[in-house]
Amino acid sequence: MFHSLVSRAWVLAGVMLLAMMTAGADMPRPGGASEAPAAATRVLQTDPEGLRRAVRQLRPGDHLQLAPGEYPEPLVLRGVSGTAERPIVITGPDSGDPAILRGRSGSNTIRLINAAHLVIRHLTLEGGGHNIAGVVVEHDSEYAHDITLEHLTIRGYDRSQGNSGITTRAAAWNWTIRHNDIRDVGTGMYLGRPDGTGPFVAGLIEHNFIGRTLGYNMQIKHQRPRAPRAGMPTEPHATIIRHNVFSKAERASSGHRARPNLLVGHFPPEGPGQHDWYWIYGNLFYQNPHQRLFQGEGRLALYNNLFFNDAGSALIVQPHNHIPKDVLIVHNTVVAREFGIRLVPGDRRYEQVIAGNAVFADPAIDAARTAQTEINHEVGFERASAYLVRPRGPLAELDLFPLEGMPGYEGLPEFQSPLPPGLGRDYNDRDRSQPRFGAYAGGYEANPGRREGVGPAAR
Repeated sequence: MFHSLVSRAWVLAGVMLLAMMTAGADMPRPGGASEAPAAATRVLQTDPEGLRRAVRQLRPGDHLQLAPGEYPEPLVLRGVSGTAERPIVITGPDSGDPAILRGRSGSNTIRLINAAHLVIRHLTLEGGGHNIAGVVVEHDSEYAHDITLEHLTIRGYDRSQGNSGITTRAAAWNWTIRHNDIRDVGTGMYLGRPDGTGPFVAGLIEHNFIGRTLGYNMQIKHQRPRAPRAGMPTEPHATIIRHNVFSKAERASSGHRARPNLLVGHFPPEGPGQHDWYWIYGNLFYQNPHQRLFQGEGRLALYNNLFFNDAGSALIVQPHNHIPKDVLIVHNTVVAREFGIRLVPGDRRYEQVIAGNAVFADPAIDAARTAQTEINHEVGFERASAYLVRPRGPLAELDLFPLEGMPGYEGLPEFQSPLPPGLGRDYNDRDRSQPRFGAYAGGYEANPGRREGVGPAAR
């Protein structure tokens, strides 16, 4: 069922090292920028008229502050790079009147071309319905790495489903995308090229709210074998997607244009990256009237998430551009009118485990016979209210916390795959004090809420 012992040991060593480095919810990713402001060697200030001139002056360690107001010109960052020790920080005001970058026809709003070690925060991007995108690694770029995008408000990039809030069209690695609010766009995030040649590697995507998208809330494209790039990781890494809200309750396209809330494609089938993982945990997937909430392939761990879709199905792991490999689906709470968890047969040499989930759907679990599916709580959709506090209603009122009738279990099966970080914490990012099916820990009489600083408000 599994790889050779030599291959497995090498993967285990690499991924366990990454797990130790990323296990803390408040720790910065290796290679990424933390939320703490970088110590500036020089502070520059600009208004709309001086933006282009100020960008030309940027050097490693600089901190460029944009005054409140409306900026009609795009922010073009061609060849603008800091260093790991001295990143360049570009920021608007963190309170009060915002710095608004107004989209204009013919140019994406923030353009990255061969840029590195940048932190961009506290800006508002207004697309105005033009045929453009918000933040883009342009197609003529060779790379963009060690980029942090945080506390951005992105609106109005909704001319069509192909217009996105954040897009990478070249090799991108060590990105951190956190605390952003993205709505009324064609696609929230589109990371990678359609043909699989623009790999998105070792990313951290956390605490974002993405809603009112025509297509995907977010898609990470599949990857062909990676062309070598100086500085791009070659050892095993994980892309982490945690503590986000993905909602398609409004404006979702139907018919052949319908898309899942989140889709993740496979990693390279050979060479660097073939042993990478997706670690997807602590997210809320809310409503999709025309598609599933989640679709994935390759090697992924999906745990401590909430899934709610009273109009259709919840999650599926199936071949898209490749096949499922190692798949862990553990400790999720799933409420769906149609199927809850579906696992289409993948590569039998790999491990596929569905365990510890509380699933209220019809059918609850539909999985390949080769998968381990013994330890789950499976109930029909209409009976969810007998086990959960409020499994109905708008996002702000939804409460999938278990009632006293939710059973526990003796223990999960032993995993052959490396245990991902945060498996011992629940959706609220609180320690699991006793085994209980679903995304919430036992030991609480009522929902204690999320730990402070974890996830965006459900709104």
